[in-house]
Amino acid sequence: MEKNVNPTAGGPLAGIKVVDLSKILAGPYATMSLADLGADVTKVEHPEGGDPTRSWGPPVEGTDATYYLAINRGKKSVTIDLKSEEGQEIVHRMLADADVLVENFRPGSGLQRIFDYKVLSERYPHLVILHISAFGDHGPLRDEPGYDMIAQAAGGLMSLTGEPGGAPLKAGFAMGDLGASLFGIIGLLAALVERSRTGLGQYVTTSLYECQLALHVNWATNYFADGVRPGPLGSGHPNLVPYQGYQARDGYFVIAVGNDAMWQKLCAAIDRPDLGADADLVTNNGRLAHRERLNIELEKALKAKTVAAWCELFAERGVPASPIRSLDEVYAHPHTAALDMVQIADHPVIGDLKQVAFPVNFRGERPRVGTAPPMLGADNATVLPAYAPQPTA
Repeated sequence: MEKNVNPTAGGPLAGIKVVDLSKILAGPYATMSLADLGADVTKVEHPEGGDPTRSWGPPVEGTDATYYLAINRGKKSVTIDLKSEEGQEIVHRMLADADVLVENFRPGSGLQRIFDYKVLSERYPHLVILHISAFGDHGPLRDEPGYDMIAQAAGGLMSLTGEPGGAPLKAGFAMGDLGASLFGIIGLLAALVERSRTGLGQYVTTSLYECQLALHVNWATNYFADGVRPGPLGSGHPNLVPYQGYQARDGYFVIAVGNDAMWQKLCAAIDRPDLGADADLVTNNGRLAHRERLNIELEKALKAKTVAAWCELFAERGVPASPIRSLDEVYAHPHTAALDMVQIADHPVIGDLKQVAFPVNFRGERPRVGTAPPMLGADNATVLPAYAPQPTA
């Protein structure tokens, strides 16, 4: 784990200036990713408390919750009251010098009206504006408040998560917020590419709700095809069997059979040639139709060995399988280290701060994490004077 003593220098987005008026998760994760790619990101926060995630603890390290520390590295922090005329004037001077604005103002809110995209686009035609909301700028749910949990519920993810017949569950990751963040980044980068041709920025919008629908993928097309309301399958797959978690002698692991040849390899590995010869189970269509019976037979066979023994055997036989690792095991695993996915940022209070790095390589190299997540207003003295009103002659 190499300590990064120099903030990100260069990178694909070097020279791109970003003003970040967003808070919580979707917007800040997007702007952190832009910073990882070399953009110059200035995070604007309210003077009283800043981004709410600073207090979303414990755990807390230094003065901030680890939630905030996870999604704000590589940025500068300045404190500005966006509802004050003076604060708005400062932001406008920042936007005149910026390439990108990221905000997640609630549709119809006072701040969205103050920083109306039509006015901004006319005043700063070069500016790319990314707006992330809960439900989008149109439709009957437009004005509904939204958090990740709300998006997972309203957008269908919770209806597909959990055990059959059990209570609906949210995904372990914040897939509402993170999905919107990632699609927002794609839209923003596409707009920057277009601007390189036309010289004009544009208004890019996405929402937690829209991105949940986009991530349904095969669940949605299955429903469009047969009209049957899908429900949760536990760790199972709607289109493949066996493709889920199973219990071994000492715990659970997963098997992912993606084709009929793999099914035959699995049957041979568990010494169940009768399953491989069963005409009802030879094809995936048959295995889907007989999912329950097949799983009962597999569960009987798989309790004979440990997770480690099965995973070793299946690796030898070409059957995809994996233990279900907890986070302590993931971050202790040599593969995680080999990929350089955990890096160190130097925080002025905490010292060495571990960060999960950007998951894309460029020219075979992973971008180094930039500066540590900034303390509230840490860059007021160095950033704000450049945007102060100039004295009149």
